[in-house]
Amino acid sequence: MFASAQTTDRDAARLRALAALQLLDTPPEAEFDALAALAAEMLSCPVGAITLIDLERQWIKAGVGTPARELPRSASFCTHTIESTGPLLIRDARRDDRVANSFLVTEAPHFRAYAGMPIHATDPGTGTTVPIGAVCALDTETRTFSPEQQARLRHLQTLAEALLRSRALRLQAEQQSAELRRADQTFRQAERMAQIGSWRMTLADERLSWSEGTFRVHELPIGAPPPLTSALDYYPPQARAAISAAIAATLETGAPFDVEVDFCTARGNLRRVRAAGELERENGEPHALIGVFRDVTDRYALEQSLRRTASIDALTGIANRASFAETLDRELAAASDEGTPLALLMIDLDYFKQINDTHGHLTGDDVLRAFARRIRRVAPDGGFAARLGGDEFALVLTGPVATDVDALLPRLLDDLRKPVRTSAGPIAASGTIGVAAMTAEVQDARALIHRSDSALYQAKRNGRGTSATWGRMRSGDREQRRS
Repeated sequence: MFASAQTTDRDAARLRALAALQLLDTPPEAEFDALAALAAEMLSCPVGAITLIDLERQWIKAGVGTPARELPRSASFCTHTIESTGPLLIRDARRDDRVANSFLVTEAPHFRAYAGMPIHATDPGTGTTVPIGAVCALDTETRTFSPEQQARLRHLQTLAEALLRSRALRLQAEQQSAELRRADQTFRQAERMAQIGSWRMTLADERLSWSEGTFRVHELPIGAPPPLTSALDYYPPQARAAISAAIAATLETGAPFDVEVDFCTARGNLRRVRAAGELERENGEPHALIGVFRDVTDRYALEQSLRRTASIDALTGIANRASFAETLDRELAAASDEGTPLALLMIDLDYFKQINDTHGHLTGDDVLRAFARRIRRVAPDGGFAARLGGDEFALVLTGPVATDVDALLPRLLDDLRKPVRTSAGPIAASGTIGVAAMTAEVQDARALIHRSDSALYQAKRNGRGTSATWGRMRSGDREQRRS
């Protein structure tokens, strides 16, 4: 029934969104695998999955306990989930006409219960969000899902959609900053998926009461909580000061606190925790502090990983094009406000296609990494190196080093000409450089990049492995730097 030759508008929108994300038939990814595991764990099911609905098939991006990587849409539960705006909950699949004839129900593993939420992505054709798949959990027993489990499923939906948006960031660098902020907000909301532990402190004697979950986060046996001063010892000095200040502010102002800090358990394991608290009153008077305590280590690590991915070129380890654009704009504004110098070097790795064709892409990658290291180290103070894509690099110079480009260029050209050691042996290489400096008439990134590119093209005409500077080439000085 889903293999119709005629594609509906909804199908077309979904397929465009899937194509833009480039997710179908990709290798496993830790972030999606973690979400699938959370779906199974938090809904107490043997199976959890992140699924994507193609035109005629359901493809499983990540799964725990899943019997197959893909299956026809006619057998899929999730194909019905994307038709809904809320959760799809099935207590007994044998009694649900939509899925009763699916081989997942009639044959092993004989699924019975299902809970799924649609996950959405942006259709680049219309700019609207469309359902492309689901985050779901399945059970082989007939059962219902509690309101708390349904709420957790919604949080997982939020987190899955944040991962999709973060992936789009990497594919759409021009929207990086705005998308990353939204992803950051979404990940911060995701910590409310589950309450890990609770605590209470009476104000008169500072006596603590902990739930079992709080003991588990501390990696302490369940028993009597330690005194407040000892409990604070589990925080590093800076985190301890932040927690103490938050508690003091709440006691003084009555406003609740919510802080996220580093933490070290009783077994010496480093964690990231979020603590929130507020006043408990009796007869209108403050009597105690009560709150929740959550281990957010995994979310924090994922957040940091996404931030690094969004700004760093994965191959070379230096900044990527999006980070370069943001940094150049910021440094230009600062240099203009403070009256300090700034220069931009556009650098091309010479004959890179020939290196790839002769020695292979792995060797080419080694050369790119070597070039990135050499460009970065030529100006450790006041230099910002980035890979713009392919064999194109850039170096932004600020402060004193920007006034001494003439001394820096021969060193950089000479360094780039040194053979690169690779598994295929030494590879001869060189770089060509175009230079432009910020002036009174050129203070925006577009104009400065244009001048640097023009100088680079002039240098290539002069000869590979040389440099050219914008002002000099215009006035007729076309000297080549080969030192």
